[in-house]
Amino acid sequence: MSRGHQEHPARPMGHHDDHDHGHGHGDHAAHGSMKDYVTGFVLAVILTAIPFWLVMSKAVDNSARMGIILLAFAAVQIVVHIKYFLHMNGKSEGGWNMLSMIFTIVIVGITLSGSLWVMYHMNHNMMPTMSPENMPTETVPQSMQGMQGMQHNMQQSK
Repeated sequence: MSRGHQEHPARPMGHHDDHDHGHGHGDHAAHGSMKDYVTGFVLAVILTAIPFWLVMSKAVDNSARMGIILLAFAAVQIVVHIKYFLHMNGKSEGGWNMLSMIFTIVIVGITLSGSLWVMYHMNHNMMPTMSPENMPTETVPQSMQGMQGMQHNMQQSK
């Protein structure tokens, strides 16, 4: 007999009717119904389509505000996934699910804020000559002005 399937010493051999895998076989309260899955799917599609539309239509002109709006939609979508697909709440598994969710939120928050901080500073500190105020106004680079066909394009742009 394998080590993982050893019998309890007080039970007779072959008695397998009370498995304990964290939930009873007749207990379906923690599992979702088809209605829950469809509701979660519809909400997830809506919470994906709205930010996609906001970005593609450029409905918000301020990029910082757009980032905050997108992060808010992402946070709401995380809650939808946790509730409708993972079926987590504060009472399941004796509160350990809630503790692990709080830990996950903290780690995701640290990762997102750290990534945004790094990207902002890299954008601010790297390649200062590529900022719009330092860009040259000519349409043809100096190295390409001697090439055939570039003189015609250069004359049209002036």
